[in-house]
Amino acid sequence: MRKSAIACGLLASAAFTSPVWANADVQKLSADPNNWAVQSGNYAGTRYSTLDQINTSNVGSLKVAWTFSTGVLRGHEGGPLVIGDTMYLHSAFPNIVFALNLADENKIIWKYEPKQDPSVIPVMCCDTVNRGVQYAEGKIFLHQADTSLVALDAKTGKELWKSVNADPKRGETGTGAPLVTKDKVIIGVSGAEFGVRCHVTAYDINSGKKVWRAYSMGPDSDVLLDPEKTMSLGKPVGKDSSLKTWNGDQWKIGGGSIWGYMAYDPELNLIYYGTGNPSTWNPAQRAGPDGKQIDQKWSMTHFARDVDTGVAKWAYQMTPFDEWDYDGINEPILADIKVGGADRKVRVHFDRNGFAYTLDRATGELLVAAKYDPKVNWATEVVMDPKSPQYGRPQVVAKYSTFQNGQDVNSKGICPAALGSKDQQPASFSKLTGLFYVPTNHVCMDYEPFKVSYTAGQPYVGATLSMFPAPDSHGGMGNFIAWDAAAGKIVWSKPEQFSVWSGALTTAGGVAFYGTLEGYFKAVDQKDGKELFKFKTPSGIIGNAMTYAHGGKQYVAIFSGVGGWAGIGLAAGLTNPTDGLGAVGGYAGLKQYTNLGGSLTVFSLP
Repeated sequence: MRKSAIACGLLASAAFTSPVWANADVQKLSADPNNWAVQSGNYAGTRYSTLDQINTSNVGSLKVAWTFSTGVLRGHEGGPLVIGDTMYLHSAFPNIVFALNLADENKIIWKYEPKQDPSVIPVMCCDTVNRGVQYAEGKIFLHQADTSLVALDAKTGKELWKSVNADPKRGETGTGAPLVTKDKVIIGVSGAEFGVRCHVTAYDINSGKKVWRAYSMGPDSDVLLDPEKTMSLGKPVGKDSSLKTWNGDQWKIGGGSIWGYMAYDPELNLIYYGTGNPSTWNPAQRAGPDGKQIDQKWSMTHFARDVDTGVAKWAYQMTPFDEWDYDGINEPILADIKVGGADRKVRVHFDRNGFAYTLDRATGELLVAAKYDPKVNWATEVVMDPKSPQYGRPQVVAKYSTFQNGQDVNSKGICPAALGSKDQQPASFSKLTGLFYVPTNHVCMDYEPFKVSYTAGQPYVGATLSMFPAPDSHGGMGNFIAWDAAAGKIVWSKPEQFSVWSGALTTAGGVAFYGTLEGYFKAVDQKDGKELFKFKTPSGIIGNAMTYAHGGKQYVAIFSGVGGWAGIGLAAGLTNPTDGLGAVGGYAGLKQYTNLGGSLTVFSLP
């Protein structure tokens, strides 16, 4: 390994200083590049490593170092953690956790297999995935499908405590990765497709006791908003900002799932995350009493919250009165870049709606909003003039609206499809280039709303979808792009046959890594996207690339195990083209290239 990487790791560990409110253990471990101590690589969520033994000049020589099967044949999202000599990895339902000894032929140290009621499977939207465990202070934290948040002894796998976060019988499920900050472990809940009013909750890491909970919609006291101090686009949100934007008590079944990756700024003591779609997918059923659009705050929103109290510092709603299921859960990435010639501490977010947003992470000021797929057509732009009453709002193209003249409308050729220009697959920010590397979907849809009644624990969707590749394009369903977040421009784009549903990784070696739905693990040059390496893994990839070093050697690893929303047809054996919320037909060709799996493939130089 190059001296620069080793020195960087030693300096980070030796000279580590942390604000008193950060979790010092997590901060210290993630500052050492030999570890991969947080699902997103670090608190900022950059998925960037300073390791550089594997670089653009030698990455083409990568070989498989070892593999490991989880024994579960469903979609494998997220990725493993590495803390010193131990790797921790997870599976899809039933959410098995393994600890492997990297210093002894990767032997299994312990295995934790929770006993979960399989009745949770039918209420899990879009496959039985889990996005990973987290580590802090000798504990492994797992958010199970049945919403139980479990703390395990990292040395033995013994269960230390368990807190039930929600109720699957109401359609509430757990798929997200926890985030540990200070003395709290924070987790959200899924269920918007079942009419759940979703929330994010902080638990004490030592006892499992609930510290605070913030709902996505409802009274200010439930959403944890300060009407005078919580800001949105430079103005206080005002009293009852959520209640005023819902018809009657529809907010009680309002959705706003929270299952994407979160980020944390220790200096500001703020966590960042996004909320999902309002329930139901039929916009006409959510219209105001006069039959007009209402915003349905705070679904489709990115929040910045105080870790200690949960009170929101600021909120920004990307897609008011969502008509397309453009979930706002995609990960926030924290970076320091120049915008308009000035140094700014920003939060960058690639939304499902096809727009990439650059905001000041302290104030929520909107700095840039631009399309990161040129085929996005449902809106022309996001208004950037602070003096305009439309400031910060997308300008919807009537032809692609699914709600017109007070009625739901069948609309065709909407780009992107409901799974967005990017879904859960996290992007990466490279400190080497100052660019963001984004796995994307290049998919459009036809959208047919229909009336649906609410029953607790039953699907509350209200739309039938058909998906297909973006027309008049390269014919594929995905791209891997490099993005300039200050200019709001694509720097380069690499087409792929299917959506790139894998999380990206960048390193100081100048390489960007990602996986494809048909199962290829690829490495490209960060400068121009030139492909430098590819390897066909046993199954389609929807997991996140990660890297670590052990014994002086750098490794790169990836889960393979096709599934998730895009691969739900294969994962669940579905064949009706409109099943899987429209994905089965759109990705029907995937079965010609891959099959089910659930394994980890680890690469190194010879």
